This record gives sequence, C-alpha cells and structure tokens, in this order.
Amino acid sequence: MGPLVTLAYSGGLDTSVIVPWLKETRGARVLCYVADVGQGAQELRGIEEKALQSGAVGCSVDDLRAWFISDFVFPTLRAGAVYARTYLLGTAMARPAIAAGQVQAARAAGASLLAHGCTGKGNDQVRFELTFQALAPELGIVAPWREWTFRGREALLAYLRQRGIPVDATSEKLFSRDRNLWHCSHEGGILEDPEVAPPDDLFLRTVDPADAPDAPADITIGFETGTPVSLDGQDLAPVAMIEALNDLAGRHGVGRADVVEDRLVGMKSRGVYETPAGTVLRAAHRDLEQLVLDRRTLALKDSLAARYADLVYEGRWWTTEREALDALVDVTQRRVTGTVRVRLFKGAAAVLSRASAHSLYSAAHATFEADDVYRQADASGFITLFGLPVRIDAQAAGRAKGPNLREVA
Repeated sequence: MGPLVTLAYSGGLDTSVIVPWLKETRGARVLCYVADVGQGAQELRGIEEKALQSGAVGCSVDDLRAWFISDFVFPTLRAGAVYARTYLLGTAMARPAIAAGQVQAARAAGASLLAHGCTGKGNDQVRFELTFQALAPELGIVAPWREWTFRGREALLAYLRQRGIPVDATSEKLFSRDRNLWHCSHEGGILEDPEVAPPDDLFLRTVDPADAPDAPADITIGFETGTPVSLDGQDLAPVAMIEALNDLAGRHGVGRADVVEDRLVGMKSRGVYETPAGTVLRAAHRDLEQLVLDRRTLALKDSLAARYADLVYEGRWWTTEREALDALVDVTQRRVTGTVRVRLFKGAAAVLSRASAHSLYSAAHATFEADDVYRQADASGFITLFGLPVRIDAQAAGRAKGPNLREVA
C-alpha cells in the first residue's frame, strides 16, 4: 500500500491532475483537503464528488471562514499592513490558514506527505511550505509543479482526457483567479501586459465606479480595540461584517486595485484585486488610530506596518517575529475603540467623521478662538530650545548670514 498524501485541493485543473499523477508516480493514496475561506458556493459545489472522480480516496471540506477573518485578516488589518503600497494581502493571509488546516487533516488521517498545486514561479509555494515546516516538520512535502514535465494547460487537459477524468476547465481560460471572503484576485491573460487596462468584464465583486449609484451611502463602523465589531449600530460577527461590507462597498465601486508587485521569487507580476470591505475598513481604522494615538506611537506603528506586510506576503506567519509584532500591535490598539462614519461614492471610501471616548483631540487647545488652557507666549521658549541644534550647526558652518538669494536664483 502506497503512502497517504493529503493534498490541498481546489477542484481546478491543476489539482485535478495532481490526484492521478500522485497515484501513478508515487503509488500514493490521495486524501483531498478543501478549506472554505469564502471562495463561494459555486466553487465548492460538487467538489467532493469531483475529487473522488479524479481518483482520491476521500475529500473533506473544512469551514475556516470565521477563523480566517478573526485570526488572520483582523490582526493584519490592526497592524496596518499593506504590501506594494496598495495590496491588502488577501491571498497571502489565506495560505497559512489553509495550510494549517491541511496539516491538521493530515495528522488526523495518519498521512505521511503533504502536497500542494502551487507553481514554481509563485509566492504560494513558499507560504504553504513554510507553514508545513513550522507546524509539521516531520511530514514530507510534494510539489508536483516542480517535478512533472507538463508545460501548459493543454497538456494538463490532454492528460485528464486520456484517463476519462471530467474537468470543467478549458484551454480558453482567460484569467487565474483566487477568491476568499477578503478579496478576489485576477492574474494572467492580457493582464500580463502592464500597459493594458483591465477589461470591463474582469471584475466580479465591484461595479464600475462610473456606473455606481449617483447617491452616496453613508455608513458607520464601530471598533473595539482595533477590531471592527458593528455596522450602523448593529453588532456583527466577523464573517457577517465582511460579507455586509463587501456587498455595500462593491455596489458603489469601492475596492479596486491594479498592482505591479514584486514576487518573493524575484520577478515583478501584475495583479488586479477587488477588496471592497477591506478598503473601507482600512480607511476607517487608520482614521480612528489618528484620533486616539499620540504622534510617536503612530510613527512606531507605521514603521512596523511594512515589516508586518512583508512577513505576511512571504509566508512567515507561523514565526516568533509575527507573535512579537502582534504583541506590540495589541498595546497600540488598547484605545482604538470608537466609531467612524464613511461615505461610499463612485469608487471612493471617504471618512466623514470619527468619535472615541479615548480621543486625544482637545478642542479647547486646538481652537483658533479665545481659550484659557494654552499660553501662546510659551511657544517662544519651546522654539528656542527646539532650534538650538540648528543654530549651533549654522554658527559652526559659517552659515549665520544665510544664503545669497541672487546666487541661488
């Protein structure tokens, strides 16, 4: 009897080929593992039957949606992590969750090998395998795309046809898509040319901003210690929160991003992303932080946000580094409780107002009118001391007389 392999299975062309390929080349028994992270009923419908038709000995579907949002998406949101300036890390966050579920399924079944369908060019192979190494270093790893000789979709389709294995895929597939609750990504096809604009029929979750309603929608999001908990005064669980905001923001064309990013393996690639709920929550969360955190704490947190984004993008989720960053973020989020009102209109999510019991904004100090709490004369001593290093440097460098403005011109 051959080894038992647990395969991260999507039901798409690649993993449909991997099942019989593992049987033929390894003599393996293949147990398919499907993680539901919100890709939708259409993708999951009939997936167990499809796996068995491909030759798998079994297939399990694991609902990870609530865990994915609460333990991966929301911590990344609280950290302010954004990759390549605009990518909200939808695929990158999902992979360590899926891989962790796969490890648990493999252990429960007594499997000795873990397999995935990621290509040798992409980031996902790293994200899966770093999770495998962190959580199950004793299990072997099989990455068929790095071993087999197939060179394209037509070769994969021919392989399945020869074995009488049904598959919905065709050689005319236009785009490679990845969907979960947080986002939908689009790659490949004409998008491989960064000079070509995404076609109108590409998008699945957002309407064209030009076709969005002519009347804006104003919504109020409530946060507790940095985590979104309510929408328009109604408490919502994590999954319900994301679903509701995806629908609202998507109808107003909010959440599109066209990104040329740097893959971990060294090449640049282009992805078009739809993240309606994430775009709104990021704008609201940042604004609430600005209200309740002091300047130096904000600067510290912003300096670490890029590091957190790199960590997530590179698949280093199950590390001490991430735990340490989360501990720091947790401290910064203690006061990030309050409400933010956001206007959705023609592709934009604009903050209208914000309120918090922990607000550091003092109208008495900031007012341009008369006040009894701030002595303007105190600013003279402050500026004298604040500028002392500048004066000393200028005197030492002989710049005390200033530049010749005519020479500068």
